[in-house]
Amino acid sequence: MSKNILTTSSGTPVTDDNNSISAGARGPLTFDNHYVFEKLAHFNRERIPERVVHARGTGAYGIFEVTKSLEEFTIANFLQNVGQKTDVFVRFSTVGGGQDSSDYARDPRGFAIKFYTEQGNFDLVGNNTPVFFLNDPSKFPDFIHSQKKNPQTNLPDPAQSYEFWANHPQSLHQITILMSDRGIPYSYRHMHGFSSHTLSFWNAKGERFWAKWHVKTNQGVKNLTNDEAAKMPPFGAQQDLVDAIERGEHPSWSVKVQIMSEAQAKDYAINPFDLTKIWPHSDFPLIEIGQLELNRNVENYFAETEQAAFAPSNLVPGVGASPDKMLQARLMAYQDAHRYRVGVNVNQIPVNAPKCPVHHYQRDGAMAGMCPAHGGPTIQDSGVNFYPNDRAEQGAPTPASQLVAPPLPLLEDAWVKAYDQSEEDYYTQAGNLFRLMNKDQKQQLAHNIAEGLGQANSSIQGRMLAQFSKADPEYASLVQAEMSRLG
Repeated sequence: MSKNILTTSSGTPVTDDNNSISAGARGPLTFDNHYVFEKLAHFNRERIPERVVHARGTGAYGIFEVTKSLEEFTIANFLQNVGQKTDVFVRFSTVGGGQDSSDYARDPRGFAIKFYTEQGNFDLVGNNTPVFFLNDPSKFPDFIHSQKKNPQTNLPDPAQSYEFWANHPQSLHQITILMSDRGIPYSYRHMHGFSSHTLSFWNAKGERFWAKWHVKTNQGVKNLTNDEAAKMPPFGAQQDLVDAIERGEHPSWSVKVQIMSEAQAKDYAINPFDLTKIWPHSDFPLIEIGQLELNRNVENYFAETEQAAFAPSNLVPGVGASPDKMLQARLMAYQDAHRYRVGVNVNQIPVNAPKCPVHHYQRDGAMAGMCPAHGGPTIQDSGVNFYPNDRAEQGAPTPASQLVAPPLPLLEDAWVKAYDQSEEDYYTQAGNLFRLMNKDQKQQLAHNIAEGLGQANSSIQGRMLAQFSKADPEYASLVQAEMSRLG
């Protein structure tokens, strides 16, 4: 017999968990079945809204260890000393599909890292690609709609995807990555991660630097073809990560950054804040700063992986945002999504809770209470609930003005308006990537595009071929030839 007594959620011992109370052996149930009602009512509410994007995910805990101090560039306390370790939680995901989708869809992969630092949580919310389809957030809902199932048939619709891309050349660089041999990772352990966005650092002198993060797998990159992916179990990537950690084969990544000064950014040939562009390594070489290792699986998938909430606005002193337009919108949108999906006190859930003391004047809302990660004091206690106040000597929290970020200058004589980007060069970097591919990789790219683009109408096909041609004439000719071959 177990030493633990089964109870209701309020702690009352349960005497029978197999049989409801009824009026006779064959009679109807009675209203004093409060335990049955509790079980059914909770069951009805077990699911929270699915993420609109990144719904299908896998998470694990680990450690980030500094191998090179970044004191020269940032005051971020978790990046100061060689050998310094910070606990992390990492969530991998596919992007477009729902919980019912496959781990092996041709789709970008989310790669989000939560660093539990001594000055709050820093969330590096990125993907397994260094760029994205868009550089303006006004188009993000439209883009995701184009990648979801057809609203009438509820079936995948490749023609719809290409219709969006034909009207948005800014997507070309990411399309070239997605449709290449890199488009379906073999596992989460065998892929890179990127901040994609440009973030900022600032040091003790108040000097600002721009930074891109790269998280390079130590297991080696490994990908699948469409045919190979079709033979994989839909949950295979999740099982691969869980099993590897259970075996003690802890996956690891080398964490690197690219650094650009404010002066370099001002005159650089490309917009360093354009999410559709990379910074060439020849101009801004990778600097290895640490090692990331995952060494512990979650105890409860729903409580941890499903309720994990990452937000680009979770920044710490010494690490900040940039003028990247997509990032600017995500600073608001991600936290807002979490408040809707999980609740306003989302950061009190253990997987999201900081491991440092938390003191603020936010009050009430569902699930208000203790911060379980550090055990108290209560976030919402009996103290004063507004600022400024006269109770600093009694422990009422006050701002840390000494940690303020340096001011960010705007462009001279900048006008507030919507700026057209139709003349921006979205072709050179996509072409450069194409020219790096060998013959087989180019053929895979053309085949993967042709399978979907061939389902679109002639107008969409013509506009896409024009984009490929601007990147590289061979790119367009290979896609056109493959579409003709597939009929």
